[in-house]
Amino acid sequence: MKSFAIAATALCLAATSAAAQTTLILGEAGPNRGARAAALQSFVDDVEARTDGDVSIDVQWGGALFKANAAAGSIADGVADLGTVIGVYFPQEMVGYGIADLPLQNADAWVGMRATDALMRSSDAIQASLADQNLVYLGTFTTSAVNIGCKDAAIRSVDDIDGLKVRGVGAYGDTFRDYGANMVAMSIYDAYQGLDTGLLDCSQGYSYAVAALKQQEVITSYTLLDWGQVGALGIFMNKDAYDALDPAVQTAMGEAGIAMADTLGELITADNERAVQTMRDTGVEIIELDAAERDKLVEQGAQYVDAWVERAGQVGLDGAALLEEYRGLLAQYAAERDDQGYPWDR
Repeated sequence: MKSFAIAATALCLAATSAAAQTTLILGEAGPNRGARAAALQSFVDDVEARTDGDVSIDVQWGGALFKANAAAGSIADGVADLGTVIGVYFPQEMVGYGIADLPLQNADAWVGMRATDALMRSSDAIQASLADQNLVYLGTFTTSAVNIGCKDAAIRSVDDIDGLKVRGVGAYGDTFRDYGANMVAMSIYDAYQGLDTGLLDCSQGYSYAVAALKQQEVITSYTLLDWGQVGALGIFMNKDAYDALDPAVQTAMGEAGIAMADTLGELITADNERAVQTMRDTGVEIIELDAAERDKLVEQGAQYVDAWVERAGQVGLDGAALLEEYRGLLAQYAAERDDQGYPWDR
């Protein structure tokens, strides 16, 4: 289905005036605030700069065009030319992208984003699967490392998980269930009240979100798990609109997508560090999980990695080969970070 957005794009591209400009419509379910919003705006500005102003992107924030759980189909149908897709809402359609949500030992936001980005660009199979859905991948975000805050409890080992009432995140929550946690279905936005009233003992989440939602007011301990992250969220474009672009513009958008990971990596790393310091300043005990205990989580979570490999096979992807490549990319970017530092520190 061709939408007004795509029709408008095509008209702009067909314009012969030297002053003609292509305006693309981007749908974003989230608000225009926070590190990810800033990174998205950097992508928008970068595309305009790389195309010398020939391409501009009009961001429709806050779900004005579609909600998060309708993003993939809405972009494919042309409700917007491009937009943000959260993989967990589309487990079958985005199964390849879902590799970034697996409970691997992958806690570094920048390393995870660059590895995910490289895989999405290098895998012909993933690109073909997206093309079948009338989508093209442009760039990736991350929620950053999954950690856990608790009220009147502390997680120093996997043995401490048993019996706790926990709000979980995907396979990370499933792994806690395996260790005896009683999982409570609750959004991260309701976790403050859940912790405050005793409906929850602990909530898995992300350091910057703890501070943003003021959860440091109701937790007494915060355990840095050094485990993994949720990274299957990024920018995708309607393939019809993408194919209508000049190849130089396509290249510029891809380069801007790569650069966006560096921008978000810097922003979210700083936000997380500030959030942990805020917790310390308010008296929250910060616990760094022992590596041996972390390895138990990784080992227990391996079954969910295996399940992903099986799901990938069901949609025609070689999950084992993709996983091997992804692990190699994680190691590659971790080595680059160790050898050269983060891009913003070089």
